[in-house]
Amino acid sequence: MRPLSVRPHIAWYYRWSMVLPFVLAAAGLVWFAYDSGLEFAGFHRSETQRELTRLQASLARLSVENVELGKRIAQYQQQIQMEQGRSQETARQMKSLTDDNARLQDDLSFFQNLTAANGKEGELAIHRLSLERDKIPGEYRVRMLLVQSGQRVKEFEGGYELIATLVQNGRKSTRLFPSTESGHDLFALKFKYYQRLEQNLRLSPDVQLQSIQVRLFEQGVHEPRVRQSVNLF
Repeated sequence: MRPLSVRPHIAWYYRWSMVLPFVLAAAGLVWFAYDSGLEFAGFHRSETQRELTRLQASLARLSVENVELGKRIAQYQQQIQMEQGRSQETARQMKSLTDDNARLQDDLSFFQNLTAANGKEGELAIHRLSLERDKIPGEYRVRMLLVQSGQRVKEFEGGYELIATLVQNGRKSTRLFPSTESGHDLFALKFKYYQRLEQNLRLSPDVQLQSIQVRLFEQGVHEPRVRQSVNLF
């Protein structure tokens, strides 16, 4: 009875052993076709891995270069800002020098005309008196040129005061500079032939300055030797 039960298994094994080579061959052909198709399409695994590695290396290199470029851009921006600051300062200095040169040329022409006029010996006069607003609200600037004519004049020593005419809340009043709180009666003066003066005044922004009168005093004399007024332009 036992040999009869083994016989079907032998037959099955025999048939499978005959088919197996064909199955393996077919699987091999399928895998070969798949791998060949990928390689033909440029998608081979080893090539893909190498390309991925190359791209990762390029990305890392570009990241480093990007950081370096960012640092360089920051340095260039800082240099540009410094250059702009120097250019602005140079422009301001050039404007100041140009203004000074224009004033000197104007002064030269003025004194040439003054010398030709042959004014009275020792005569004291105020020239180029001007009153203008400053950049800050409530601040004003008074400019003037004091001249003492003659060739053998003695040195003038004394001082000057400014009397401002003001309007506040519709009411007119006057104010003296220097103020009594400053502890000085006059702004000091000491020159022989000419003296350029520039005086800054500070008032409350709600006060309107209309005009200024300049009074020149010789030392020891209570009456002003010269007085002159100018309105605000």
